[in-house]
Amino acid sequence: MQVQSVPLGSVTIGPESWRDGTVRSIRRAQRLVRQTQAGRSGSCSQTRSCSAAPGFTPKRTDGTAETNEDKITGEECGRSRDSICKSKMSRPQTTGAVLPLNGTQKTSVAPFPPSSLREQCAGVSVAMAGEYMRRVREVEGQLRRQAGRVTQEGIKLERERGHLERMLRSLRADLMVNRRSSEGRTRRPSTAEMERDGADYLLTCEKGELAELKQDLEGALRNTLTQLQALGESSRRLLNCASERARVLELLPHSGSAGGHGTAVQTFTKTHPVSPFTPECKQVLETSTLMVNQSQQLRKNIRQMLTCAITRQKDIHRTVNDGLVKKIAETVSLQQNLTLASAATRQAMFRKQREINCIRHSHDRAQGPEYSGDILSREKLNRPLVQVYHRHPGTQLPEAAQLIQGSAVLRRCVMSSEGELLQLQRACLHLLDNLHSKRAAAQVDAAVVRMRRQQVDKRAMPTFLQQGACRSQLSLSCVQ
Repeated sequence: MQVQSVPLGSVTIGPESWRDGTVRSIRRAQRLVRQTQAGRSGSCSQTRSCSAAPGFTPKRTDGTAETNEDKITGEECGRSRDSICKSKMSRPQTTGAVLPLNGTQKTSVAPFPPSSLREQCAGVSVAMAGEYMRRVREVEGQLRRQAGRVTQEGIKLERERGHLERMLRSLRADLMVNRRSSEGRTRRPSTAEMERDGADYLLTCEKGELAELKQDLEGALRNTLTQLQALGESSRRLLNCASERARVLELLPHSGSAGGHGTAVQTFTKTHPVSPFTPECKQVLETSTLMVNQSQQLRKNIRQMLTCAITRQKDIHRTVNDGLVKKIAETVSLQQNLTLASAATRQAMFRKQREINCIRHSHDRAQGPEYSGDILSREKLNRPLVQVYHRHPGTQLPEAAQLIQGSAVLRRCVMSSEGELLQLQRACLHLLDNLHSKRAAAQVDAAVVRMRRQQVDKRAMPTFLQQGACRSQLSLSCVQ
């Protein structure tokens, strides 16, 4: 029960200074009591303020009464005592009261520490640790999600690396086919067929083009391997940071949510060495994001490079094959012409041989028989008619001179015809040799083309890359 003040009597005993000092001490004590009770509940504070403010009516030395705020009647004191008796005795406040200062500001007054101070401190510590753990779990989730994105990007880049290696194998196979084609064309038979032609020039161009493509793709493969190593290192750093952050999550239940995936990045903007989101985590996240962007750009460049390389490879391969086929067609055309020319030459040889035979027969007939006994009487130069005609001087028959001249002419015709026949024979042999060479050269070129078509593996690259190259080539042709 609260102590109540008793009003002073009206009888004055002793000096007034002694009484006034006592009254001032009492009022000072009452004011302090009111200040200590101001932090309680509204009803209790009002009741206690009424009960703790007993009034007196002491008279001043000048005979005037006290102010209204210091006067409390007996009825009010009685009502205060009744309300105090009716009110339940409550435990004193443990958090302190709030008292007005200067009419505007408030301050907390804790007259004594509560009995549950240790429990409250432990609860505050648990709440602080739990909040820190949840924030750390959000950071760890963000780091692991970023590590997953880096891993996925590494898988995609690894797929592109496989495409690059397959394309390089295809280019190496094409270079081997080009070398075999050049070596195969050296098996052409004659010296005339060994001279460099348009097909050899196309094979040289194909070799240079394939070597350039191989060099470019090897550079892209080196960049890809470097980027894969950078992605692996970034993933390891992310997982290490996530593992380091997860060291304080052993007592946090897994059912606790770490926050939405979409808001995790916006949540952490400020860093501090002792905060859940440290500068190292921020640096690792920024570095991994940069690596992922670089990897995406590299994959795009690799895809464009592969499409361009497939198109160029197909174009140069088709150009060389078309050139070889054109060379084969030209050789076959020459072979057909050689066949016709050799047939015409052989026909001319037979005709000239018959002519020579006729000329020889005429020459033999002009010479007469080999045995004099076979000469007819009308052919003899000493027949009676000729002897009678020769009795006069200056009379000579031209028969003998004409026979001599005809024999000489026939002899010259035989010699020239034999020379022409020999030239025809040599020309026919040359045509037949050339025909054999052309036939062998056509067979060699046909074998080269057949080998090129068999050795080129159309399944070396994925279908979607080949389709992309075909679409790009078709669009370029439409633009042109």
